[in-house]
Amino acid sequence: MIAPRSLPVRSLLAFLHDVLASALAWLAAFWLRFNLEVPPEHLKIAFLTLPWVVALNALLFWRFGLYRGLWRYASLPDLRKILAAVSVAALAAPALFLLAAPALTVPRSVFLMAPMLLIGAMSGSRLLYRAWKEGKLLGIVRHPQANPVIVLGAGVSAAALLHDLTNSSLWRVVALLDDDARKLGGTIHDVKVLGSFTQVGEIARRLGVTQAIVAIPGATHAARKRALDLCQAADLRVMTVPAYADIVSGKVSVSQLRAVELDDLLGRDPVRLDEAQLSGFLKGKTVLVTGAGGSIGSELCRQIARFAPAGLVLVENSEYALYLIEQEFRDRYPVLPVFAVIGDAKDEARMREIFTRYAPQVVFHAAAYKHVPLMEQDNALQALTNNALSTIVTARAAQAAGTQTYVLVSTDKAVNPTNVMGASKRIAEMLCQALQPQAATSFVMVRFGNVLGSTGSVIPRFREQIARGGPVTVTHPEMQRYFMSIPEAAQLVLQAAQLGKGGELFVLDMGEPVKIAELARQMIRLSGFTEQDIRIVFTGLRPGEKLFEEILQDDESTLPTPHPKLRIAQTRALDNHGLPEEVLAWLSAATANSAAPEAVRAQLKTWIAEYMPSSQ
Repeated sequence: MIAPRSLPVRSLLAFLHDVLASALAWLAAFWLRFNLEVPPEHLKIAFLTLPWVVALNALLFWRFGLYRGLWRYASLPDLRKILAAVSVAALAAPALFLLAAPALTVPRSVFLMAPMLLIGAMSGSRLLYRAWKEGKLLGIVRHPQANPVIVLGAGVSAAALLHDLTNSSLWRVVALLDDDARKLGGTIHDVKVLGSFTQVGEIARRLGVTQAIVAIPGATHAARKRALDLCQAADLRVMTVPAYADIVSGKVSVSQLRAVELDDLLGRDPVRLDEAQLSGFLKGKTVLVTGAGGSIGSELCRQIARFAPAGLVLVENSEYALYLIEQEFRDRYPVLPVFAVIGDAKDEARMREIFTRYAPQVVFHAAAYKHVPLMEQDNALQALTNNALSTIVTARAAQAAGTQTYVLVSTDKAVNPTNVMGASKRIAEMLCQALQPQAATSFVMVRFGNVLGSTGSVIPRFREQIARGGPVTVTHPEMQRYFMSIPEAAQLVLQAAQLGKGGELFVLDMGEPVKIAELARQMIRLSGFTEQDIRIVFTGLRPGEKLFEEILQDDESTLPTPHPKLRIAQTRALDNHGLPEEVLAWLSAATANSAAPEAVRAQLKTWIAEYMPSSQ
C-alpha cells in the first residue's frame, strides 16, 4: 500500500477521516450489539481485532480510489465507490479472522452492523461537507444580492443549470415553470415548480422578477419559441441555454447562458442529415464551389469539409472574400487540401483552366447576383449576364472535366418571377435542364428562400438601422418571406446533391412565411428597445418586389424524397434544348448594343412564359 503521506493534504485528511470512521464504526457495532453495555471479554476482542479491521479498510479504501475526487463535488459515483470498498471489506473481515485469528470470536451481528455504520459515516460526512460548501446546510441564501430569475423548464438541463448556478453571485433561481402537470409542486435543488409556462407573467410579477431563462434545449423549435414569446409578452428579459447538441458534445456548459437571438425565434428544428450517404458522396472527392466567399458558398464549404473531401477548390471573384475564407480554412482545417482560386465564373477561359487543373467530381455553383431592387433597373443586363452566363460557362466546363454532379443553387424568386433577378435564376434552372441530356454529368437544382443574416439581406440592414437609433424601414406591412438559417440551407443543398440523379429541381421545406414587419418588431425587442424607442416606417414596394414569395409555379407539383425537408418539383418539360446557344447569342449581341433594362425584360419574357415583370 502506498503510504498516506504521499497523498495531497486534502486527500490525506479524507483518508485519515475514513480510517478513524472505520475504527469508530467497528467499536460502535460492538456497543450496539450488547445494548450499550459491552462485556469485558467482548470489549477485549473488539480492541484486539480493531487494528486488523482498520488496516483492511485502509487498504481497500486506497485501492478503490476513494481519494481522487473532491468532497465538495461528492455525488453518486463517490457513493458507489464507498459501497464497493466497504462491501468487499465486510466480506473479507470474517475470512481474515477465520484464517489469522480463529480464537477471536466476533459476534456475527457485528460483521453486519459495522459496514452499515461505516457507509453512513463516510457518505454522510461527504454530503454534509458538500451541503455546507454550497450553502445548503442551513438553507442560507449564499448570494442574496444576486438577481432573482425564473427558469422555464424543469428537466435534466434545468437541474444541471440550477446546480451550476448554486454559487453564482449574478443569478439566483427563485422559481421553476414547466408545462408537465406532474412536476407541479416538485422541487429541484430546493427550487419549487410553481406553474406552467403560461403563468410566467403572473409569477414574475408576484416574485418581483424581471429576468427569465429558457432551459429546454432538447425541445422542438416550436416549444422553445412559445416559451420565448411568453416571456417577451410578459416584458421579461430573456436568456437561453446553449443548443442541446453543444451541451451533449461537451463544447459548452449548460450554465453558459446567452441572449436570445433571431435564430431562436425564426429558426427551425435541426436538420437530420444522412451522414453515411453524404460521406460516401463527398469523401475522397475533389469538390469545387463557386462564390465560395459568399454567405451560402462559404457555409457550403464548411459543411463539405466535415466529410473529408480529397480537396476543396474555392472559386471567388472577390479577392478580400477569398482571402477571408482561405484563412478560415487554413486555421480550422489545416490538413484538408484547400485551393483558393480567383476567377470570374463568367470567364470561359479561366473556368476551363480551373476545371481542367483540378478535375472536380462535384461542383456547387453558388456565385450569383441576388439583390432584387439593385438588379432591376440599371443592372438588369448584368444580372442576366452574370446568373445565366456563369451557369452555362461553369456547367460546360464541368461536363468537359468529367464532373459527376453539378449543383445549381437557385432561389424561390425564380418561381413565377416578377423581377429580373428571379427571372435570371429561372433561366439558369432551364439552362441546366437543357444541358442535362448532353453528357454524363448530373445536373441538380435546389431552390430555397431567404437565409438569416446572409450578405445583403434584410436582417443586417435592420441591425444597422437599430444601432443608429432608427427608424427601421419596411417596404409594406403585409410583405412576407420564407426564412431559414444559413447552415440549414447549406446542409439541405448537400443532401439534395447526394439524392439527385440528374435533372431534378429540389425545393426545400421552408416552413411558414414570416411577415417582415413582425421580424422588425422582434429585432427591436431583442435589442432591448420598444417601438416607441425605434420607429418602423413603411416605404412602399421597391422595383421588382412581390408581397409573397412562392416555392412552386402554378403548374408545378412535388414528389417526396427520402428526406422530409426535400421535395422534387415536377416542372413542365423543357421544349427548347437549344436554349444555351440562344442565350449566348443574345447576350453577345446585347453586350455590344448595351441593351436597356426594358429590352432585357422583354427578352426574358420570350424565354419564360410565367415571367410577369412588375416594372411594366
